[in-house]
Amino acid sequence: MEFANPRYLFLLLLLIPLIGWYIFKLRKVQATIKMSSTAAFRGIRSSWKVHLRHLPFVVRLVAIALVIIVIARPQASNSWETSQSEGIDIVMALDVSGSMLAQDLKPNRVEAAKKVAAEFISDREQDKIGLVIFAGESFTQAPLTTDHGVLLNLLHEIRPGMIEDGTAIGLGLANAVNRLKDSQSKSKVVILLTDGSNNRGQIAPITAAELAQSYGIRVYTIGVGTQGTAPAPVMTPFGERIQNVPVDIDEKTLTEIASVTGGEYFRAVDNQSLKNIYTQIDEMEKYLISVNKVTRKQELYLPYALMAIALLLGELVLRRTIFRSIP
Repeated sequence: MEFANPRYLFLLLLLIPLIGWYIFKLRKVQATIKMSSTAAFRGIRSSWKVHLRHLPFVVRLVAIALVIIVIARPQASNSWETSQSEGIDIVMALDVSGSMLAQDLKPNRVEAAKKVAAEFISDREQDKIGLVIFAGESFTQAPLTTDHGVLLNLLHEIRPGMIEDGTAIGLGLANAVNRLKDSQSKSKVVILLTDGSNNRGQIAPITAAELAQSYGIRVYTIGVGTQGTAPAPVMTPFGERIQNVPVDIDEKTLTEIASVTGGEYFRAVDNQSLKNIYTQIDEMEKYLISVNKVTRKQELYLPYALMAIALLLGELVLRRTIFRSIP
């Protein structure tokens, strides 16, 4: 229950001075008779009228309180909401070239990227998400789907060496755009993660970015790798060895891809910064939700008004009959 005019409830405080006035008046007008002894009245019990002599005043107080409640207009409120949500279509383009085995992220770049991507997918229950991988060439690991269980299994299977080595950023982005171009969603996004520079493929990265822009697709690019050099497995005449290799990320091109499509470029130098990047993207790409709220109010003052009238009439009758006093 709520009140349309709750400020009027402060009038209930006026009952306090009314009670004080009643006590003061009662003491002032109380009749007294001086007697030498009250022994003759011992054993006489007070009548029920004496015990209930304050009843009319109590009834009047309750009636006044009910009148104040009526003025405040008690109401019952029934409300409900109808909502519609539309997810966002997202394709994750992941570099699986041999350099993604570098260990500046733990245990290596590709495993760190898979872990954070899996958490991102699990948090986007309303979205259709697809998965594209690229190295020297590119193919679709998973088309757009809302079956995130299958998607996570396919993500888990990704590893460097699945396809010819190299870094075809333009080809990977073009493949992701191809998966989104026919989407009817109002928001289409590509998250492209790489640790290198474009050195393979027939499509230039900026050409692929312009293609994405023409279809209204926003591209977030992520460069993965520490500054300078990073430990990575390298084949030597003595077998595989961990050596420090230069980190070569074409940040200029990745920044331009994001700028052309209205996205943003991020640099991840460790596991935590990579996780923070996906958190930022998650906050920027929210579901499209429309909510209609309907509220219906029902007035409840009538029962209180009827009780107040009944109590006022009852108090009047009591004062004129049973509790009538002679001045």
